[in-house]
Amino acid sequence: MSDYGVLLVSHVPQIVEGLSILLREVAPDVAITAAGGTDDGGVGTSFDKIQTAVLKNAGESLLAFYDLGSSKMNLDMVAELSDKKIEIFDTAFIEGAYTATALLQAKVPYHEILKQLEPLKVK
Repeated sequence: MSDYGVLLVSHVPQIVEGLSILLREVAPDVAITAAGGTDDGGVGTSFDKIQTAVLKNAGESLLAFYDLGSSKMNLDMVAELSDKKIEIFDTAFIEGAYTATALLQAKVPYHEILKQLEPLKVK
């Protein structure tokens, strides 16, 4: 297992569930956890769900990907309180998460992963 893990956050549980399935196919050795939807199963994000996903992730440092603004807001709050290093990426959600996870699986150095994610940033 890598020192790095991947964290996915979406407003819709089914989005992170589907993306997790895809990522586990290409990267079975990378720790992937996800938080989708509100605590009552609605559309939105949940601080508690994100915090639980961080705690369940075996990675010591997490690469976090999100879909919309309030996901990032909750990620920022969780990251501030976490003992783990969490780097939040402002990239295209699926493409960024896929790229990072596949490169982690291939044991590409972290600085190279950052380079690969640069063109995927949403500006």
